[in-house]
This record gives sequence, C-alpha cells and structure tokens, in this order.
Amino acid sequence: MFIQTEQTPNPATLKFLPGKEVLGDSTANFSSAEAAAVSPLAAKLFEIDGVEGVFFGSDFISVTKGDGDWAELKPQILGTIMEHFTSGAPIMVESRAESAADGPADNEEDAEIIEQIKELLDTRVRPAVARDGGDIAYHGFDKGVVYLKMQGACSGCPSSVATLKHGIENLLRHYVPEVTEVRAV
Repeated sequence: MFIQTEQTPNPATLKFLPGKEVLGDSTANFSSAEAAAVSPLAAKLFEIDGVEGVFFGSDFISVTKGDGDWAELKPQILGTIMEHFTSGAPIMVESRAESAADGPADNEEDAEIIEQIKELLDTRVRPAVARDGGDIAYHGFDKGVVYLKMQGACSGCPSSVATLKHGIENLLRHYVPEVTEVRAV
C-alpha cells in the first residue's frame, strides 16, 4: 500500500491520501482523543505524541500536529494509517452527524435562501477546501449572516480568515444578495 502526502496551506497540518475511500460522502472532525473514540483509526492517531487533530474526508485524512517535527511524526502517522487499512478494521464504529448547534436556528422563511447557500457551498466551496485537506460546514443563517465552521487543515489555518472573508463571502454575496456577511463559528 502506498500512501501519498500533501502539504496544506496550514503548516501544522498534512494531508494523507491512502488511495482508498476514507468516508465517501461524509466527513468527520476530531479535536481530541475523547471525541475520536467512535473511530478506531482516529483513536490510534491520537495515541501518537504530538497529534492534536484528525479530519476524515472522502478520500483523505488530514492530521494536525501541535509540538513536534513532521520528520518525526510523519513516519508514525503513515505506519498507523497503513496498519489500519491493511487490517480491514472500520474507519468509524458509529455514525456521527455534524450538528448546526453552534450557529443560530434557521428561520423557515429563509428556506429558499438557505438552500441556495448550501448548494453553492457544496458545489463551489467544499471541493476547493477539500483539495487543501479540509472542509467547511454550514452552521446557520440569520439576518444576512452565514455561519460556517472550518474543519481539518482549514481550522486554524493562517489564511482561513481571508478565505472566509474574501473568497466565500464574496461568492455568496454575488449569487445570494440576501447574504451580507460570513462569520466563522
């Protein structure tokens, strides 16, 4: 098994491509070993000293480090990923749905606007941030403000604020005039 690695715009995060499907159409973001209990692979990755975050995308795994050097961490991470995939163990042992609890409750009167926002995020934004080892999750729309959560390599990335404000906000404002601002959750 050959696992490719790619750098991301976030210097603390590397993207690992095992050449196999990871989560298909869904994603999972783990920021602690406790949260990773639902995933045998994420739990094993958190056992590596220096790993502070794990994100599963459709066909990639992003790992965020705290202290530590990639030269030391990368071989350990590669070995853990390879061992997991060759064992045939599941990526997740139970389903975890991302919730929008961090944002405002959506107003039914805005259903059409929200649908437009979600479609633009799914078709134009998510593929771009996935190439960088991350994802973006919709967390609400209220009084012209769209609430989004950056995940994976995009979470904590130095350029994530610019991506939100100059990229995503401009895109949404262009196609959905009711959008006035984008805020990170």
